[in-house]
Amino acid sequence: MADIAIWEGTSTFALGQTPFGFYDSDSEFQDNADKVAKFCAQRLGYPLMDVELNSGSFYACFEEAVTTYGNEVFQYKIRESYLSMEGDSTGTSYNSQLIGSSLGRIIEITEDYGTEATVGGNITKYSGSLDVTASIQEYDLDAWATAQGITGGIEIRKVFYEAPPAIMRYFDPYAGTGTGIQSLMDAFDFGSFSPGVNFLLMPASYDILKVQAIEFNDQIRKSGYSFEIVNNRLKLFPVPAQNGKVWFEYYKKSDKKAAIVDGSSGLVTNVGEVPYENITYATVNSVGRQWIYRYTLALTKELLGYIRGKYQQIPVPGSNTGLNQADLLTDARAEKLALLQELRDMLDQTTRKAQLERRADESDSLKRITTQIPMTIFIG
Repeated sequence: MADIAIWEGTSTFALGQTPFGFYDSDSEFQDNADKVAKFCAQRLGYPLMDVELNSGSFYACFEEAVTTYGNEVFQYKIRESYLSMEGDSTGTSYNSQLIGSSLGRIIEITEDYGTEATVGGNITKYSGSLDVTASIQEYDLDAWATAQGITGGIEIRKVFYEAPPAIMRYFDPYAGTGTGIQSLMDAFDFGSFSPGVNFLLMPASYDILKVQAIEFNDQIRKSGYSFEIVNNRLKLFPVPAQNGKVWFEYYKKSDKKAAIVDGSSGLVTNVGEVPYENITYATVNSVGRQWIYRYTLALTKELLGYIRGKYQQIPVPGSNTGLNQADLLTDARAEKLALLQELRDMLDQTTRKAQLERRADESDSLKRITTQIPMTIFIG
């Protein structure tokens, strides 16, 4: 049987003794490495029992535990603030940076809704004109777009083929009172629309009802200007009586389908590009370090279980003895899962939402308590 490396009881950490060397230059990590190795060895039974691990094994588990802790913490930060991080530069590390709840990316997302509501947005809106020919009622706007060299089609947003607004035709023959109010309202630029007395003596709802009455009158009793668009085929009502132009506004479908908002390189486009580096061990507080020590112990216990599994039976004088591989692996895996769940639960309780809910509950409790305080009566 090959010789088994046995823990000698002491160790001296030096640069290059961890697999990746993430924290080798950190003085706090250097100072703790040998202490953690001693702690784990004693928890595994040393010196009463041999521990088939060397210092490098303990250092590797310690490095992995620190990295796991940092990954869990930074994953929580990414989940909490990814909208503020998306589109930011990948060139600056977020380590030790306070990430605010910026509305920048949210506003960029809402610009898509602004485009559809025609109240802004991030898509360029174009205007064009169509030659109208007398006696021709229907026009193909897709054919117009092709003739203009536009590929991918267009989406019509507004056609300027409308009757004058009803307020321009608003005249009430019973409005005159002989008080000279009309000339007064001319100073406010209302005189060209309607006898100004209505703006002074009647509520706004009265004017709205009048406008609706005029519009309904035009729709029912007159041949009002109107249009219909089906599959980008424009039909004008009534049939044009003479040549002219119709103006309209449109989006290019290729612009609306474009998925790339910013083609610049070096921007955060997914969670894997958020610029978090390995955590700085020296900045980890005592609570985090205690978690790291316990996770290191679970990792060394798992590693020791794998090693002892290679030697199921150890010869002793007159017989063989078995090793506790199964117990070590079972305990190590359970402890790792429990520690990860403990850390994740703690991180979930520190989200902005959880903290605001806690603060609201605290405020409600304080209000209920203060209502029990007797109110003094002041007699002056």
